[in-house]
Amino acid sequence: MGKGNCSTVTEFILLGLSDAPELRAFLPLMFLLIYGVTVLANLGMTALIHVSSGLHTPMYFFLSHLSFIDFCYSSIIVPKMLANILNKDKSISFLGCMMQFYLFCTCVVTEVFLLAVMAYDRFVAICTPLLYMVTMSQKLCVGLVSCCYFCGTLCSLIHLCLALEIPSYRSNVINHFFCDLPPLLSLACSDVTVNEVLLFIVASFNEISTIVIILTSYLFIVITILRMRSAEGRCKAFSTCASHLTAIVVFHGTILSIYCRPSSGTSGDADKVATVFYTVVIPMLNPLIYSLRNKDVKEALRKVLGSKIYS
Repeated sequence: MGKGNCSTVTEFILLGLSDAPELRAFLPLMFLLIYGVTVLANLGMTALIHVSSGLHTPMYFFLSHLSFIDFCYSSIIVPKMLANILNKDKSISFLGCMMQFYLFCTCVVTEVFLLAVMAYDRFVAICTPLLYMVTMSQKLCVGLVSCCYFCGTLCSLIHLCLALEIPSYRSNVINHFFCDLPPLLSLACSDVTVNEVLLFIVASFNEISTIVIILTSYLFIVITILRMRSAEGRCKAFSTCASHLTAIVVFHGTILSIYCRPSSGTSGDADKVATVFYTVVIPMLNPLIYSLRNKDVKEALRKVLGSKIYS
C-alpha cells in the first residue's frame, strides 16, 4: 500500500524491533530464553501458591494473579514477535492486530491496578497487623481482584471501539513489534485527536490514581516501620516491601514514558526499547523478585520439591 494512498486494510506489517542483520541470530535466542523463564517462573509461582497451604494468604492471592497476568500478556506479545523475527512474512491480520492490542491493553491496565491493590494489602499488613486477616477477608480480596480485571477490560474496550471506527490508513506498515495503539493511530488517514486525547486521559488517570494509592500506602508503611522498636522487625518489613517497590518503579516508569505524554506521531527506537521492558523483561523479573526475596516462598518450594523427591 502506498504511503500517500488512504484505504481500508485487511492486514498490517510489523517491522519488528530491529532490522539489523547482526541481531537476527541474537534476538530470537535472547527472547526465547526470556520467554521460557517467564512461562516457567510465572506458572510455577501460580502453581506453588495454589498447592502450598502456607501461602493461602491475601498477599499471595494477589501475587498469584500478578503472575497469571504477567504470563498472559507476555504470551500475547512474545510468540508473535519471535515468529516475525524468524520468518520473512511479518504480516498480521487486521482482526488479529486488534485482538492483540485488546488483550494486551486489558492485561497491562489490570496489572496497573493490581499493583496498587498489593500496596494497600502491604499497608494493612504492616500498619494494622492484628486486624489484617479480618480486614483483608476473602470476599474483599476477590472483590478487589475482580475490580482490577473489570477496569482493564473496560479501558481496553473503549480504546478498541474507537480504533475500529478508523475508516482508512495511509499505510499498513507498523513501526513496532506488536500492535500498540500509538503507532497504529499514527497511520490513520482520519482525524484521531479524540483517540489520542482519550488515550492520554485514561492512561494518566490510571497512573495518577494508582500511584497516589501506592505512595499513600507506603508513606504510612514507612512511618509505621520507623516507629518499630525492633531492628529485626524493621529489616523484615523493609525487605517485604522492597520487592514490591522494585516492580512498581520499573513498570510504572516505562508506562509513564510511553503513554502519559503528548503523542509525537512516531514510534522511535527509544519507545520500542521501553516497551520491551514492560512486555518482555518485567513479566520475567516479577516472580523472580518476589520469590528470591521471600522466605515463605522459598520454604514452600523446599517443601514441595522435598515431598516430590521423597514420594
